[in-house]
Amino acid sequence: MNIARASIDRPILIWLIILTCLFGGIWGFLSLGRLEDPAFTIKQAVVITQYPGASAQQVANEVTEPLESAIQRMGEVKEIVSVNRPGVSRIDVFIKDTISGDQLPDIWTELRQRLQTAQPQLPSEANAPVVDDGFGDVYGIFFAVTSDGFTDAEKHDLASFLRRELLTVSGVADVEVSGLPEEAIFVEPNLAVASQLGIDVQVLVQALATSNSVQPAGSLTRSEERVLIQAPVGSDSVSDIAQLTVGVGGELINLIDIAEVSRDRVENPSTIIRFQGQEAFTLGVAGISDENIVDVGNRVDAHLQSLMPEIPYGVELRPIYQQHVVVDESSSGFLVNLAMSVGIVVLVLGLFMGPRAAVVVGATLLLTVVGTLLFMALFSIEMERISLGALIIAMGMLVDNAIVVAEGMQISMLRGKSSRDAADEAAGKTQIPLLGATVIGIMAFAGIGLSPDSTGEFMFSLFAVIAISLLLSWVLAVTVTPLLGHYVFKHGDGVGEDSYGGLVFRAYGGLLKGALRFRWLVLVGLVIITAASYVGFGQVKQQFFPNSNTPLFFAHYTMQQGTPISKTSEQMKVLEAYLEKHDDVVSFSTFVGKGATRFLLTYSSEPPNAAYGHLIVRTEDLSLIPALQADLEAFAAENLSEGEFRTERLVFGPGSGSPIEVRYSGPDPEVLRDLADQAISVMEQASVNILAPRNDWREQQLILRPRYVTDRAQAAGITRDNVSEVLAFATDGITAGVYREGDRGIQIVLRNAPSSDVGVLDQALISQNGETLLPIEQIVDGFAAEAQNTIIYRRDRVETITVGASIPVEMTAAQVHNEVRAAVEAIPVPPGYRMEWGGEFESSADANASLASQLPATILIMIVITVVLFNALRQPLIIWLLVPMSVNGAAIGLLGTGLPFTFTALLGLLSLSGMLIKNGIVLVEEIDIEREAGGPLREAIIIASISRMRPVLLAAATTILGMIPLLGDAFFVSMAVTIMGGLAFASILTLVAAPVLYDVFFMPRVKEAEKQA
Repeated sequence: MNIARASIDRPILIWLIILTCLFGGIWGFLSLGRLEDPAFTIKQAVVITQYPGASAQQVANEVTEPLESAIQRMGEVKEIVSVNRPGVSRIDVFIKDTISGDQLPDIWTELRQRLQTAQPQLPSEANAPVVDDGFGDVYGIFFAVTSDGFTDAEKHDLASFLRRELLTVSGVADVEVSGLPEEAIFVEPNLAVASQLGIDVQVLVQALATSNSVQPAGSLTRSEERVLIQAPVGSDSVSDIAQLTVGVGGELINLIDIAEVSRDRVENPSTIIRFQGQEAFTLGVAGISDENIVDVGNRVDAHLQSLMPEIPYGVELRPIYQQHVVVDESSSGFLVNLAMSVGIVVLVLGLFMGPRAAVVVGATLLLTVVGTLLFMALFSIEMERISLGALIIAMGMLVDNAIVVAEGMQISMLRGKSSRDAADEAAGKTQIPLLGATVIGIMAFAGIGLSPDSTGEFMFSLFAVIAISLLLSWVLAVTVTPLLGHYVFKHGDGVGEDSYGGLVFRAYGGLLKGALRFRWLVLVGLVIITAASYVGFGQVKQQFFPNSNTPLFFAHYTMQQGTPISKTSEQMKVLEAYLEKHDDVVSFSTFVGKGATRFLLTYSSEPPNAAYGHLIVRTEDLSLIPALQADLEAFAAENLSEGEFRTERLVFGPGSGSPIEVRYSGPDPEVLRDLADQAISVMEQASVNILAPRNDWREQQLILRPRYVTDRAQAAGITRDNVSEVLAFATDGITAGVYREGDRGIQIVLRNAPSSDVGVLDQALISQNGETLLPIEQIVDGFAAEAQNTIIYRRDRVETITVGASIPVEMTAAQVHNEVRAAVEAIPVPPGYRMEWGGEFESSADANASLASQLPATILIMIVITVVLFNALRQPLIIWLLVPMSVNGAAIGLLGTGLPFTFTALLGLLSLSGMLIKNGIVLVEEIDIEREAGGPLREAIIIASISRMRPVLLAAATTILGMIPLLGDAFFVSMAVTIMGGLAFASILTLVAAPVLYDVFFMPRVKEAEKQA
């Protein structure tokens, strides 16, 4: 049964479909979750293990190695990357891309179990490994809190209050606080008095260790009641700690008599944060994954506003990033673009097909869009950049289905047929070819949407929305379009001029006759043009993901390894003063010691390092960023010569580290450093576009190691641990206990007073008999200085050094990589070592490899569909010969605009191929139908091609003009240019190349049949 005729005969069912799409789409639009970018699971956990006092090499050998060995036995693990620093091991565990996010909780449980099993292999001094499986959480509502004039304790209380309140907001999953002032209780003994009394460091440590401890004290049972006994209240103030007593020779001595007790900030905190140059701490708010982030953000803003009467005057919450505002603005802006695209389509249809056809096709297109929103809501597909962009990408194919049916029906009705017969004829002969072509268009994107890696997960909504919208467009084209045509189209009397007798149709018919006559010349010309286009395409710049259209950029400043955080902070103030003078800078946030909280899914924070400083700079407009980057880099080169400075743009899509990266792996750190130095030298010589080259092991750091005199120490009963303890006391101090203040734990640090004139070698140790104090210089024969690696990276249990480099703003990573690749690969690598590329090259190669693994199956399905549609081989071959030529217009467009070929441009090329195949299928099917009517081959080719000219050109024109709003979107601009340029050329391919190829393939058989006749 013909679906179109049935739709007119049973209109109630079709009206139900119309109303469902319309009102369901409105409901879907209002209930859809909204995100900035598609959610993709960061399949990574971080394992932190403290090993106090150990060197980086000791940490790698004694802690990281046994833990990595245990982790590697897990079949789900893809890669293990560790960084070892003095006293701490960090292991990043990456899970295979094929593992779904739902499986991760069980995997993290297994990871903890394996680490617990491996713990007995660790040194006794090492702490238990701690697993952070929330590493990928995104705190998209990100504030800097300034509170000048408040004490550190008040700032902590304020942070606790704000965090507690924000956690009560519906939809908030977590609140992370960072950058609060780090305090300590410092106990600084008078060493002269302590020595006279025979009090050494260990005695004081023991006294302080239990000053505020909490221990169970049992319970009492009276009749039927059980009464708990609590421990005595400990020292709950600095003055209480000062009043502690120390037992010496049977006497009790007050601590305050031999030491000064004070509360102050630590000199070298782990992190320093400033906003606009003011000291600050940050609040990051993460929403629940299935909540609408716009609604969550609005509720957070409303709750903060209601708290203002309770927040002390002078406290300001300054937004660094507001994901809900960005999402709301980008969604609204994109919906405006979508509405403009639909409006342009309807306007073009009205100009070339008349207002009645414009109403019919425009209404079908509108129902397709709103119906897609309904299904997106039903399948929990959020409204974000990729899913909304999918509607624009599919626009040409969406409108094509309705145009084919509407035009055929309108012309048949003008020729005197009834609406039912017209619908029967127009839809009956095209519904199956259109369905096959629609499925082929969907399969063109299956390779990306079904790719198992993070890029595939990031782009899945593109495939899902295109599949939904294209299938829905076919359903509506063969049901709603005929019914609306039945109501709207006029009936003709069958008398009058030919519907295809206009000047444009006649001109095209003449052109086609000439092309068929000189078909071999036309084919040679197409081959030459295609070959030239492929050569030109090789000149197109390549880029993985484009830069973000959020007006943010980052700056990174790294000083020599071992630089104290205080000095790094002072250097960052120089940059802050410079930015303060720029009127085009809206705000800047400074992070010293490590990067910011993950406020974007694609943001990756640098690991902790006191020598590292980081800036997040927001500008008025995206166009201002390149000039400001250049100014800032020039200023840093002149004024911050002590460190390495670079700027970085925010990029769409999964991150990939530095743009240019090369890795060397092997057993000997010295060989690795030599290879890294060679790579830096070679890259700088090979290209002037290599900026700020660096290696991730940084510089070696000066280490002082005491020469422990074993015989003297053993005679006195003094161990290496005793020496280490005294040296710690004389320098950074010893953590002797914890002072509890509410929910805070403040360390009690026993140290030699910084103002003391007692040097390191003037310290004394108590002998084994507990009666004699020995100067440390009797146990230590001076210090040996050595350069040591204080950062050691490993990949899959092999020590690995990575050389990274930045590139100029106007260049792409692919361009610079091509400039240095041959030179770097020419560096001889010793046996037992290996070199491999990282950075954008690796990320792009991985994504392309994953895509390539999916493409054979999808292409096979597409070919099978075309063969089944025609039940022949030559027609599908004609159609598929058009596909390689789709690059022609895309190459011209990208070269003409200077835009790079990005991952989104690849999407445009796939869309282009789908539209080209679809047009080819319908045209070749039309030629077959005309041939079956009994006409000569070339006459059938010309009649069929003329009848398809208007739908092809209208679909192309509406799609090209509908892409205009996307030219201002940084993410989709290269895709828009690819489709616009490619489709303009693809229309020529469909209307000229396809008929010519049909003639070439079928004319010999016709001539042979004529001879036999």
